Amino acid sequence: MAEHRLITAYRDDLLAQLPAHLADEVSDGLADAQEKYIGQGLNPDQAASAAIAEFGNARMVVDGFRRACPAWRAARALIVTGPVVGGWWAAALIADRAWDWPIPMAVRLLVGVMLAGSVLLLVASARARRYQQVRRAGLAGCLGLAVLDACVITTAVLLGPNLRWLLVVAVCVSAVRLTFVVGGLRRLVSQPGV
Repeated sequence: MAEHRLITAYRDDLLAQLPAHLADEVSDGLADAQEKYIGQGLNPDQAASAAIAEFGNARMVVDGFRRACPAWRAARALIVTGPVVGGWWAAALIADRAWDWPIPMAVRLLVGVMLAGSVLLLVASARARRYQQVRRAGLAGCLGLAVLDACVITTAVLLGPNLRWLLVVAVCVSAVRLTFVVGGLRRLVSQPGV
């Protein structure tokens, strides 16, 4: 049986916002639901309408995929925990007088720009409405934070004059975040449609 025009229009709406494999999966489910309703005695138009009503409008389906996306979850978690990690680093770097460390100004600026860019990408991922925007911005933001955490941990361990307890805590907090981010990156990269 050919796909009903209502289901085709629904799939086309999904294709504008989701990767093709997800839109096709939903439209296959709609076709199955339509067949079920035809089996219950509805005509094809009524059955297609009933199937769409059962699934909800396309916006709801796209929102469901967006909220289930690992990039969206990771972005929100990193935005919430970012101030805690930043607070530990601020306290540790102030206590260790990090402004005296032998780090060129260009590197300091690069770290600041990288941090700001990563945070902006994570906010964009958490607020995006389109699934692909959520994934791409989340992936880039997570990657930026992973590189940043690895660099800051390495720099603190190598250049910190002495590893005071605040610096040790900041390194540990960043290491935990780095582990979380790397796990999130793995989940993002392993899914099709990035």
